[in-house]
Amino acid sequence: MTYIIAEMACSHEGDINKAKTIIDAAGASKADAIQFQVWKAHNIMSPKHKDFELLKRIELTYEAWEGLFLYVKEKFPSMEVIACVYDLESINFCEKLGVDAYKIHCADMANPLIIKAVASTNKRIDLSVGGSTEIEIKHAIQWIRSKSSAPIWMMYGLQNFPTPTSDINFDFMDQLSKAFDLPLGYQDHSDPETNAGFWMPAAAVTKGVAIIEKHITHDRSFKGVDHQAALNPDEFKEFCDMIRSLDLSSKKSAYPKVLTDAEAQYRDYSRKSIVLAQSKQASDVIDANDLLFLRTDTMGMSPENVNTIIGKKLNKRKDAYAVILEEDCI
Repeated sequence: MTYIIAEMACSHEGDINKAKTIIDAAGASKADAIQFQVWKAHNIMSPKHKDFELLKRIELTYEAWEGLFLYVKEKFPSMEVIACVYDLESINFCEKLGVDAYKIHCADMANPLIIKAVASTNKRIDLSVGGSTEIEIKHAIQWIRSKSSAPIWMMYGLQNFPTPTSDINFDFMDQLSKAFDLPLGYQDHSDPETNAGFWMPAAAVTKGVAIIEKHITHDRSFKGVDHQAALNPDEFKEFCDMIRSLDLSSKKSAYPKVLTDAEAQYRDYSRKSIVLAQSKQASDVIDANDLLFLRTDTMGMSPENVNTIIGKKLNKRKDAYAVILEEDCI
């Protein structure tokens, strides 16, 4: 089954109630995990950065994050909480909370301090490799392995908002999977207004990707932070239903496979049988011109066996369009 991550990012707008709306939507959609981005603005961005005041405005307190973590665990106990962390203070806080896994953002792919600190928790790491070179990925994995043998999921995606489909490279994803032999996930940031936000993740799943991260918001029309690639609650439910349907059609099977009941039913309906083109009497010899290959209500002999009855005699009278069985011939 595909592991679906509902990425809240900053769509909460600094409002706990909006965050709960997003959590409720993720839980109702049966997402496998909700992803929090836990940070303090002064720990990740210079005060001179153009977006610093925006981050300060939507910054949630640690007390608020603790409340939201408990809200998830009480209301949706089977849904994991992943913490995307950017600084040592937030890592220590999230470890005290007891989050299930960590995400290392591509912003810290060249930051051994953060990577090693996260690895020291011994929890699964979702490593965002979008916009990273192969050398950077190798170094990040080496830093993780120097501290831990915890699972690593390699997550590919470009965080442009929204990301044009022409910028997404599935062939590169295949190369990553082969080069590093790690579980590979796809972080989708496609435009939901053009339906690319649905069919690009679907394409990733059909290529064998087993982890999908998708942004979710309380209301995209609000046009808040991180809304450009995010799905509304009802859309996210449709999205999860789509992925689960793909899971059903992508299940592994042995080869040669045994026909399922559904396949056998379809086969019985669609396959053709050998039938008589005209009525024939007992002892009449069967000629090729006497036979037709048609769909029938009752299965008869397969057309591949036609040569076994040509030249034989019927042992009973049969009407036109009657199926011929092997026991009808002598």
